[in-house]
Amino acid sequence: MADSPVRAAVIGSGFGGLAAAIRLQSAGVATTIYEARDLPGGRAYVYQDGGYTFDAGPTVITAPHCLEELFELSGRKLSDYVELMPVTPFYRLHWLADGDQFDYDGDGEAMLRQIRARSEDDARGYQQFRDYAEKVFDAGYTKLASTPFLRFWDMVKVAPQLGRLRADRSVYKTVARYVQDEHVRQALSFHSLLVGGNPYETSSIYTLIHHLERTWGVWFAKGGTGALVRGLVKLFTELGGTIELSTPVDGIRVEDGPQVRHHVTARGTTRAYDLVVSNADVHSTYAKLYGEEPRARPMAKKLERADWSMSLFVLYFGTDQSYADRIAHHTVVFGKRYKELLAEIFHGDRVPEDMSLYLHAPHVTDPSLAPPGHGAFYVLSPVPHLGHADVDWNDLAPRYADRVLETLEPLLPNLRQHVTTRRWVTPFTFRDELASYNGAAFSVAPTLTQSAYFRPHNRCDRIPGLYLVGAGTHPGAGVPGVVNGAKATWSVIERDFAHRLAGAAARTDARVDPPGDVIATEAAAL
Repeated sequence: MADSPVRAAVIGSGFGGLAAAIRLQSAGVATTIYEARDLPGGRAYVYQDGGYTFDAGPTVITAPHCLEELFELSGRKLSDYVELMPVTPFYRLHWLADGDQFDYDGDGEAMLRQIRARSEDDARGYQQFRDYAEKVFDAGYTKLASTPFLRFWDMVKVAPQLGRLRADRSVYKTVARYVQDEHVRQALSFHSLLVGGNPYETSSIYTLIHHLERTWGVWFAKGGTGALVRGLVKLFTELGGTIELSTPVDGIRVEDGPQVRHHVTARGTTRAYDLVVSNADVHSTYAKLYGEEPRARPMAKKLERADWSMSLFVLYFGTDQSYADRIAHHTVVFGKRYKELLAEIFHGDRVPEDMSLYLHAPHVTDPSLAPPGHGAFYVLSPVPHLGHADVDWNDLAPRYADRVLETLEPLLPNLRQHVTTRRWVTPFTFRDELASYNGAAFSVAPTLTQSAYFRPHNRCDRIPGLYLVGAGTHPGAGVPGVVNGAKATWSVIERDFAHRLAGAAARTDARVDPPGDVIATEAAAL
């Protein structure tokens, strides 16, 4: 692709970066991905340990059509690269205080039966909530998820519809209008936590997740989420793209002129590109990658004043028994407090003593991820980010891991006696390895005043040729969010470079074999 009229650098190989890179390369843009870590995937890193496979980050795949679209751009099929396996139930919800359980599923009648057993009034309310969530989905996902909000007028045009749907209300407050049972309220409002939002503060627009999951289901990639990353990397390299692993970017210098150039320096080598798509943390993009660029400093300062998502403590552990007969693939474990605990997680200055947990047991669906008869687990505990709680996680982590395992023992009896290996990720990991501001796990919090136009834009307003993808830009976190965000970003790039892209896609169509360079071969073999 040396004769391509446009050259692009993508910084970071998370789902957003990969999706953007595939769209660029499919359109004939010569694209290089710079990845600081030794494996692609960003937060979707993979740990191998003693026969166990642990996905480090995303574990829930919804809206697979947005992934399928990336392959269809070049006449390929997702199913030829990775197998997606359905997960049923979507989630099992367990309350530690009284042992109550609820299976959250896409089967509306099964959900209705469970709710009706608790309250006939709530069953009727749930049906009304489903109708509401569908309307929000049509307004907030179908029409807006892949639409960039670059001008205030873009927001004004959709404001009346969002106003009618009361986007100013929180997820929890909206759910509470339909059902009274506290456990059902929590069951219908916890989803915003999976994209970094407090259900009591996140806009009700995020109730669309309920309809999204009911429409397209919840899926898991056979071999783990890392297998999906490998499939995307394989597609990208087959299209002629290059991925450079273990290559952190030291800095980017902007050269203004009739054709702007971004000079990217990494591992002592500087290369010039026509545009940069940053999948790095949005604050790190402005404060570090473009740290010497005066036009980046106001945005960095603005982001430092923003509200950021909570952080996470994630424990990965293997066991010498599977517990598969006792648990579901995904289990949400609610502690004895809900609203009060969330307030401490999002605004407190210390790590709460109690916890609510998200437990991922992928071997329930795909036994190949653990040795025969064993279990491979991932458990996530939301904790305050480092800007709120000044905690020495190097000291706290071993004790906190013990508390997590102890909390899980009502579901997994004698768990601590059966753990064969464990490792963890803390807010320090998000800060130091992923360059996340304050160690926030999901970037800028998804509040109403930090959504759509009020979120960092898909195209930088100040630096020409700089574009953003990932959790920090519109529409936000989650696999569908960042993949649709990459589509929104590409739509802006396509308009900005239309005069130089003519004919490039035709040249790409003829290039289907993977490149022979060592980097691409290494990435494809991962």
